[in-house]
Amino acid sequence: MCLNSLQIIGGWGMRRSTRRDRAIAVVSGAVASLLALAGCSFDQHVEVDTPTQAEASLPEETVTQLQDAVTQAMGFTGSSGAIVGVWAPWSGSWITGLGTELPDGSGEVTPELQFRAGKVTRAMTCDILYKVAAEGLVKLDDSVAEYVAGVPDLAEVSLAELCDGTSGIGSFAGQLYSSWLTNPARKWDPRYLASFGLGQPRDTEPGVAYRDSDAGYVLLGLALERATGRSAAQLIDAYIADPLDLSATRLAALDAESALDGGQSMPGPEGALDCAQRLDLTAASSTMGFTDAGVVTDIDDLGRYAQALATGALVQNEDRFAEPLPPAPDAPSWYTMGGGAVQAGSLVGQFGKMPGYITAAFSDPETGLTVAVVLNNSAADGSVGAYLAWQLAAIASKAPAAEGQTTPEAGLPWTPEQYRDAIAAAAVCTPPAPQ
Repeated sequence: MCLNSLQIIGGWGMRRSTRRDRAIAVVSGAVASLLALAGCSFDQHVEVDTPTQAEASLPEETVTQLQDAVTQAMGFTGSSGAIVGVWAPWSGSWITGLGTELPDGSGEVTPELQFRAGKVTRAMTCDILYKVAAEGLVKLDDSVAEYVAGVPDLAEVSLAELCDGTSGIGSFAGQLYSSWLTNPARKWDPRYLASFGLGQPRDTEPGVAYRDSDAGYVLLGLALERATGRSAAQLIDAYIADPLDLSATRLAALDAESALDGGQSMPGPEGALDCAQRLDLTAASSTMGFTDAGVVTDIDDLGRYAQALATGALVQNEDRFAEPLPPAPDAPSWYTMGGGAVQAGSLVGQFGKMPGYITAAFSDPETGLTVAVVLNNSAADGSVGAYLAWQLAAIASKAPAAEGQTTPEAGLPWTPEQYRDAIAAAAVCTPPAPQ
């Protein structure tokens, strides 16, 4: 008889695992492996342990500030639409679509529309690595070369280093982005994508410093496919979407019927960016992102996933975020990378862009404050997604408490004004003048 229900209660914060936790993980991994071999399926439902969400809308004054911030970012990025979710458990929530799907003013943006999760996929790929390691199918310090053939120069690079971004491998997006725009429907082989990152010089030994590497996460996905005998899409479904009940989250193409139209403003005849027009990239192939940035989702799923990532609901491993590294020598002390995630102050999440969309999602494991946002124009730098999420988080962190609740004392090491200005400095379009 197959086991049909397995309830796993997620951890709260980056807590230390106990000897009992480790024993349970070993037993659960063994059971999971036996079930997989027997062809059985089972429910791995995970509870995300966050403070109880106040069932109310955020106060009107807070919503006005949030909406003004998103509208400003839309103008500076040339985005006709945006979807945003803000959850402040002590105060309320705000989940909405703003603007229109198309620059001509057509197509209402509603919060249930789906979009590309972008670099949030990296964190999911690392979740899978840690889960598969807990099941005994791989070890975190295994060499990439054990699972991905034809890359002998990666013998000294471990699976964990691919996840942490410390492999020293380069990136392919900068070299291929123009090809993605000119031929968005093309199917890309993940090995071909990775080859562009592998071909770049490596300045440091593995494990020494952080280097942004989309190729690293693609190689990690290939390794996990080989180790498990399952496709990356199946792994996302089994280890991420199914346990968290993320009904819109998958590694697949966007469904045009349920998608937020996304695109990118392109240079006009005189070379300047034409912010009134946009190249339609809604149907672009998900293969250009694979296990680095290929997942699609919706705003509710994205917010729930950010909470699961921050609280360790899927992965209870004290080492995953223990030694994060700065992304650059001049990065502020509160901004680090590790475990496939970004740590910004008390927030944990990810951000970035793929053709058509700029996406970000962050959550605070202690207060439950969560922000998820997508803009439907990828002309600006992907960092704008993080800037907007951090601006919204700073605004929402000051939201007054609902009746019977208490506003958390902990704050963020930045102000809304700082990231309002950062978005303006990264502008690629001029917002229309206020009416």
